[in-house]
Amino acid sequence: MTPGTEPDTTTDTYVVEIDVRLRDIDFMGHVNNATYATYLEQAREAYFQDVFDTSLADLDTVLAHLEIDYKQPIEADAAVSIALTVGELGTASLPLTYEIYADKSLAATATTVQVFIDPGTGDSRPVPEAWRSQLD
Repeated sequence: MTPGTEPDTTTDTYVVEIDVRLRDIDFMGHVNNATYATYLEQAREAYFQDVFDTSLADLDTVLAHLEIDYKQPIEADAAVSIALTVGELGTASLPLTYEIYADKSLAATATTVQVFIDPGTGDSRPVPEAWRSQLD
């Protein structure tokens, strides 16, 4: 993704609209910084539903990494969208990059890494081959 004034929909970027809720707003009148992580989770859930027809709740993954760089505040009445792309898969990891837009202006960038785990042991396990072939 190339940071700009709105999501680039000409690439393999998945874009989802996010509703700003009243509870998202802090005492400064804009979206609280911690809420950005929730927005990323909403984008991941929408992506998994649309691409793999499954919910994050039904997957054996854990969030192993989260990093957010804030560029500008998101105001209460902003139209928010998130552009998500899948990075290079690891053996057990699914890296995702995000651009969060408010009124088509870049508000934040972020990265997360989901790791596939064995639910019995908690150890990491390889990305399922069916997923790998769909994502590569």
